[in-house]
Amino acid sequence: MTDAISLAGAPLPISTATRGHGPRDAGAPVPPEVRRAAEEFEAVFLSEMLAPMFEALDTDGLGGGGTGEQIFRPMLVERYAESIARSGGVGIADSIVRELMRLQEAVIVEPEAADGAAG
Repeated sequence: MTDAISLAGAPLPISTATRGHGPRDAGAPVPPEVRRAAEEFEAVFLSEMLAPMFEALDTDGLGGGGTGEQIFRPMLVERYAESIARSGGVGIADSIVRELMRLQEAVIVEPEAADGAAG
């Protein structure tokens, strides 16, 4: 039996086995440090993308405006971004994990000398 969530209107089922835990086509296990770094990068990116949406809001409610609001709002945006990234994000973390794993697995070949011997 598969671990899939069926969403109305979704073209493909979303697998809960891989969502938010690594690249979908990974064969090798992903070190937790790599996954954490990728999710942190995605959270920073999302925070930068979300910040302009909140800058234009006039508020009398949430923080009451003023200095407190100016201090609180960026922290709130950061928490929103972290939450989005932890819950699967927009796919940036998966791409970063794939690239980091590819770079880690790449073999560095020593350059050959002009006569064909190893350098």
